[in-house]
Amino acid sequence: MTLWSGRFASSMDAALWDLSESYSFDHVLYAHDIAGSIAHVRGLVEAGLMSAADGELLVATLERIKTEFESGEFMRSAGDEDVHMAIERRAIELAGDVGARIHTARSRNDQVATTLRLFTRDAVTEIATVGLELVDALVEVGRTHPTACLPGYTHLQRAQPVLLSHHLNAHAWSLLRDVDRLLASRQRMNVSPLGAGALAGTSLPIDPSFTSALLGFDEPFANSMDAVSDRDFVAEALFDIALMGIHLSRMGEELVLWTTTEFGFARLGDDFTTGSSMLPQKKNSDVAELARGKSGRLVGNLTGLLVTLKGLPLSYNRDLQEDKEPLFDSVRQVLLVLKAMTGAYRSISFDEAVAASAAQDPFLVAIDIAESLVEEGVPFRQAHEAVGRLVGRSVASSTDFADVVAGDPQFARFSHLFATGTALARRRSPGASGPVASEAQFERLDSVRRSLIARL
Repeated sequence: MTLWSGRFASSMDAALWDLSESYSFDHVLYAHDIAGSIAHVRGLVEAGLMSAADGELLVATLERIKTEFESGEFMRSAGDEDVHMAIERRAIELAGDVGARIHTARSRNDQVATTLRLFTRDAVTEIATVGLELVDALVEVGRTHPTACLPGYTHLQRAQPVLLSHHLNAHAWSLLRDVDRLLASRQRMNVSPLGAGALAGTSLPIDPSFTSALLGFDEPFANSMDAVSDRDFVAEALFDIALMGIHLSRMGEELVLWTTTEFGFARLGDDFTTGSSMLPQKKNSDVAELARGKSGRLVGNLTGLLVTLKGLPLSYNRDLQEDKEPLFDSVRQVLLVLKAMTGAYRSISFDEAVAASAAQDPFLVAIDIAESLVEEGVPFRQAHEAVGRLVGRSVASSTDFADVVAGDPQFARFSHLFATGTALARRRSPGASGPVASEAQFERLDSVRRSLIARL
């Protein structure tokens, strides 16, 4: 039996049933659907559309159904097209005619929209929380190696020396923006669609403000057609997750490079690496590669939903059933990656000597010579050209850049800039990569982190 069989002379064909059914994936919404249904029942009682006794019986019935789901006792019936129908069917089995009142003044359209908003609200909160744990791990690694340095790169070419903590904090800042976006999206989605009905509301005297408050929404919908057809909140969540996935992919790419023999900057713990089925010597940074690989999946889920939404007429269309699987998948995948990457960073061993050696590349001092000339009054472009010619001589003659500078009467006075740590220490402007600016950056990052925690 379907929820709409009265109008039809024959049952749904098996092929259409296979295409239509969604219980196989939307059953994960059971807790949120039951929460929405309990609020709806209480709203019916408040509106005088259900007796208090019937309301309490239905609430107790719904709570029992939730327990059945949680214990694994709940059994799907052959006619349960989706989780919403399954819960209503079970409520009628347990409460009889009282259970049949549960759908009064409600459509599956506003029911599904409410359930999905509740799920998405909880999901983005969990992702934000786990994202902040990865931020903590990055900060911990930096604090564990307070003086460690490595080359900073542009175009994957050595550019300037930076503290390891500065480098890791760059990733932390991107994650903090991700968390901020998730929480901002959560605020926008925190509008209740319950009471919108199929698309035009209802003639029955319900109060959407009452159920909105019960469910912790900031406010009820303003327009019933928009309420049942809007999936902006899913698209926003998928965008936020996709961008977070891209940031995680960049981090993964970096760990892949750092843990190669060619770089040798770091090693991941055995518990966050894998071996080779053929080559006994291999230790592979699979966690980082999977973080990199999952980003394409997250972007695909976003673009798939956007194409689904494009051109849909108002109001509800069955196309919107396609909003759930990409959302469920993206939520699951990004949580897996966040947790694995948090563990990977906490397992990392950083080879300070190897990284410091790379950071002492003499060419990384070129900008310091140019800036020293600027301090003497030389226009920067002229200083850049002069130092560039020194670099050219070093490359052409295969002579160490420090020796070229020391052997040139016009530039020998800058030889002290090649001393270990000097170039790094000179990076002292606000927000820069040197030790002087480091603590202020930690304090600022922690302040933003704490403000985001307060919003969770």
